[in-house]
Order: sequence, then C-alpha cells, then structure tokens
Amino acid sequence: MNTMAKSATPEQALAERTARGSCTTVSGRPIAPLYTPADVADLDYGRDLGDPGEFPYSRGIHATGYRGKLWTMRQFAGFGTPEETNARYTQLLAAGGTGLSVAFDLPTLMGRDPDHELSLGEVGKCGVNVASLADMEALFDGIDLGAITTSMTINSPAAMIFAMYLVVAEKQGASWKTLSGTIQNDILKEFIAQKEYIYPPRPSMRLVTDVFAFCTEHVPRWNTISVSGYHIREAGATAAQELAFTLRDGAEYVQYGIDAGLDVDAFVPRISFFFNSHSDFFEEIAKYRAARRIWARVMRDRFRAQTPRSWQLRFHAQTAGVSLTAQQPYNNVVRTALQALAAVLGGAQSLHTNSLDEALALPTAEAATLALRTQQIIAHETGVAGVVDPLGGSWFVERLTRELEEEALAYFERIDAMGGMVEAIERGYPQKEIAESAYRFQQAVERGDRVTVGVNAFVEREEEPIGTLYIDHTVAEKQCGRLARVRADRSDAAVRASLERLQEGARGDANLMPLLIDAVRAYATIGEMCDALRQVWGEYEEMAVI
Repeated sequence: MNTMAKSATPEQALAERTARGSCTTVSGRPIAPLYTPADVADLDYGRDLGDPGEFPYSRGIHATGYRGKLWTMRQFAGFGTPEETNARYTQLLAAGGTGLSVAFDLPTLMGRDPDHELSLGEVGKCGVNVASLADMEALFDGIDLGAITTSMTINSPAAMIFAMYLVVAEKQGASWKTLSGTIQNDILKEFIAQKEYIYPPRPSMRLVTDVFAFCTEHVPRWNTISVSGYHIREAGATAAQELAFTLRDGAEYVQYGIDAGLDVDAFVPRISFFFNSHSDFFEEIAKYRAARRIWARVMRDRFRAQTPRSWQLRFHAQTAGVSLTAQQPYNNVVRTALQALAAVLGGAQSLHTNSLDEALALPTAEAATLALRTQQIIAHETGVAGVVDPLGGSWFVERLTRELEEEALAYFERIDAMGGMVEAIERGYPQKEIAESAYRFQQAVERGDRVTVGVNAFVEREEEPIGTLYIDHTVAEKQCGRLARVRADRSDAAVRASLERLQEGARGDANLMPLLIDAVRAYATIGEMCDALRQVWGEYEEMAVI
C-alpha cells in the first residue's frame, strides 16, 4: 500500500521514499544512498575491467575511445513516399549527419504491398513505403551507397529489403565488397516484443542465417544483424531484462549460424547490437559496460571464438521513445540530451536522438535537425569525447555493472534450461517477464512513486499545441500508382519464374539470398516475395501469455 498522502508533492514523495530506503533505478533496482570501496572490494581490474580496447572490454572496445573517431550520428528517418524521405535524408546529410537510418511503414514491415487490403490507412504513416526495386531506387536517388553507411530497421522481410538495396548499389556501380551498413534482421525480438513477424520461428531463423552466409562471402563489410534490445525495453523490460534477452538472442543467432555450417570467426564479427538509452543515467551506462563484458566472455568461453573481433560487442543506441511525453513536449529535448549523454559515456558506436515531437507524430524536419544538433553539442562542446570511459572506477557504476551482469546471467541459465531462446519464446517466457515488469512500472507511475515531469507531477493545465508532421491519403495513391506502373512494365513471366525458384529453394536447403536478388531484379514486389514464402512456411500465430 502507498503510505504517501494524496496531496504530497513530488519532493515530499522523494523524501518519504528515501526515508523508507526505497530509492530505486528506473528498472526498480534498489540503490543505496552512498557507495564506497567496500561495494567493489572483490573487483579485479584485470579480470573484470581491463584497459579500454582489452578483454573483457568493460571500458570500451577501442583503446582511444572517441579520440580516434566519434560515434556515427545516424538519425532514424522515413515517412510517406520514397521521394519525401529522400529529401529528408538529403537535409540530414547537409546538416552534418554521418549515416542514414531507414524507417519503414507497417505494410513494408509486414511484407504487404500498398494495394493490399491490410495496408489500408497505413501506407507511409510510420515510415517510408517500399514495395519494389523502383521504390528503393527512388529512396536513394542521388545518394552514393558506396560512400555512405546505411542502417535499415526491418526484420521479417529483411532479406527482401536487403536484396533491393544490393541491386540499387549494383546499378549505381558500387561494389558489394565495399558496401557498409547494417540490416536489423533480428526476428527473435519480434516474437518477444514488437510482434512484426510473418513466419514461424525456425524458418525465420533460416532467413537470418542465409543472410549471414551470403554476406560473409559477398558483402564482407556489412553488419548482417543488429540484435535489438531497444524494442524489448520499449515493451516494458527492465535494464537487466533488456541486457539478458538481447545478449541471449545474440547467442542464439551464433548457435544457429554454427549449426548452419558457418565458422564462428567468419560471421560473428559482423553481428552488431542495438540498445535503448533510457532515463536512468547511471544504470544505462552500467548496462552498456556489462553488455560488453558478458558478450566477450560468452564468445570466448562458450563458443570458443578465437579472434578479438568476435569478442567485441559493437552497438548502436537510440534514446528512449517510451520516455517521451505528449505533455510539455519541449521537456523531451532535455530527456533526450541526457539519454544521449549516457549512451556516449557508455561507449556507443552510433547514436540516434529522438525528436521532441515524436510522442505526437513523426518528427518535423526542424525537430529532427534539433535532435541531430543535440548529438553535435555533446560531441563538440561538452568535452566528454576527450576521455575514454571517464566513469570507470566509480564505486557506484562498477557495483551497478556487476549487479546487472549477474542478473542477466541468471536469465541465461533459465533460458538455457528451457533449451534455448527459440524454445523460451515458444513458451512465452520472455514475453511474460516483460509484461510483468511493464505492469509494475505503470503501477509505480500511477502511485506517484515514479515521477514523470509534466504527466503526474509539475502539470500544466493549458498548453500551446505545436505543429506536427501529417501524412495524408495521397501517399497511398502515389504508391499504388507507382506499383501499377511497375507491374505494367515488367515481365510477368520473369517474375513468376523467379518466385517459383524461390519457393523451390525454400522447400530445400538452398541459400535464399541469390533467389531473392533474382526476384528483385525482375521487379517482384515485397508482397509477392513474402507471399511466395508464406505458401511454403505458413504464418505464425503466437501462443497467448497468461
């Protein structure tokens, strides 16, 4: 029961929680009022920390930190038609962005064409619509894919979208051997958190390992997967759950790759990670440090990887969308700046900063530019890039790092006992754990134990509305029109033949990437390619979590 009087101020609530000894992190982890050397008395520098650039990489994977190279400032963007998103990319690059990150709309994420009945009302709304090679060509018109790194956030149809990207690069004259970027391609977190899956887990995992194998031979500089804790955290996971489920997903992908006949040191160096940067400043920094340490030991000791590049966890971070509020939206600028600073102090290799208006709509161009400026101010005006791991050795941070590591490894043991992450997902285990954590957090907010400025404290009754980006119905009309032209101009016989070969490959054990590339060259659509595999593998229906 909450003993705080209904009229208590946020300051009084904090004082009462402190008196009860119940101060916690955002994740609900109890924290002491003071930390001393006694809290890390058993910490061994060589075993648990090491210098930056040295195993187990708690202090970072690069000896020089950001002195050698700043993180990539990669703003996540996509809306409406490919032409509209292309214009936003051009603007972000001109403003000093150093990488592109593609947000796709719901029909694309679900492998549906814009004229499908289930796409009604969703075309271009939450990202850019891409249905065929013609859309991908328009999306990157005037952008040299050989000179820019691109991240694409898509999972179930990741192989199809990646095939389109490769063909566009081919048409531009760029060598696949030199292409650099990331395809998210993380289907396990879809089953756990975001729910944008198409096929059952095992054939879905086959698509992932086919991308591993293909890129190892043909696109060696490409990150073949971005194992994502971001969406797990957005669904309500604690920091420790995000850490545990993300890294255990990563281990599952490694095992499936090995089972598919791949050499661990040939494909694991191109696995990257994607973490949330939430509001608890120190807990997030400790999470990133624990992540590097866990991954290094798992890769060396569990999978017997031999090269340091297989041991080193590289990660992208994005500030916490779930922390943004529609109330007092300019407060989101402050939230985002602090979350971005935590990601930098935690050693992120690339970073996206959310815009102030994202709780209301897709960001306007002005809000997106301000979000980019936030990163640039951190990089060039604060001095934090001058010292590698400046919080290393903090009694509080080191204690938090160890606690998060221990809790994450306890989850590893429970999941291993179930047979692995696929089996745990089929039982609904991570889904249930996250649902319970989300419920506990919401209860704390509603009790007033967890303050959200502008929402349950320091509320303003009258607020001036701000302008937002609106995507109207004409986007769907334009995309359906382009799709009709593509179908009229292409060879239907070539498309049918390519889709039949794709289905034949799916029934056997052929790598599907070359077959998808052939279908893309024939201008088969994303819906047609996904439907061809739906006919072979079926669609997945999740077990209810009770």
